[in-house]
Amino acid sequence: MAVIVRAPARWLWWLGLLSAGAGAALPELVPGLTGRRLGVAVGGVLFVAAGALAFLARRGRYTELAGGAERAGRAVFLQDRAVTARNWRRARSWWLAGAFVAATASSLAVPVAAGLAMAGAGAGLWAKALWLGGLERRSESLLWVRTERAQGSPVAAPVRGWFTTGLVAGDALPGGARRRGRPAPGGAVVSAAR
Repeated sequence: MAVIVRAPARWLWWLGLLSAGAGAALPELVPGLTGRRLGVAVGGVLFVAAGALAFLARRGRYTELAGGAERAGRAVFLQDRAVTARNWRRARSWWLAGAFVAATASSLAVPVAAGLAMAGAGAGLWAKALWLGGLERRSESLLWVRTERAQGSPVAAPVRGWFTTGLVAGDALPGGARRRGRPAPGGAVVSAAR
């Protein structure tokens, strides 16, 4: 489940930094409405604000669903981490490209700021995935959500509850990281709950 939170973090982080880097170079080529120094200052504030917002958003709902999670039955099949991350990326590739272009273009007005805001959102989501990993380690179980109900968020309105499995189920570690030393299933879409 933490994979759904973790998947956008890396993309927002790297695309945000790339956009901020491009935005830092733009004032040399095209004079903007503000200078680079002011843009970086505004970007720093937006980085912290976006990171805090991404980390704190709906934490109560996360805690509530984690507390009420039910043990997945042996017959339940759960989507692997690799498949979840790939599906998330494919479904939102245009959105990510559009956000990157918009953030870079906004540097014509305020250099760097929007790119740092994107990177901050990515950092906040990464921190939230680590926080979820802590919940999973303390309960000694992985948290899972039905992907057809999640719609990009594990706390979306259609999500009525989460499942738990042992820590060795699937190809993810607590917090949604890729399990090392164990090959990802070749083309498998689901794995049995264990």
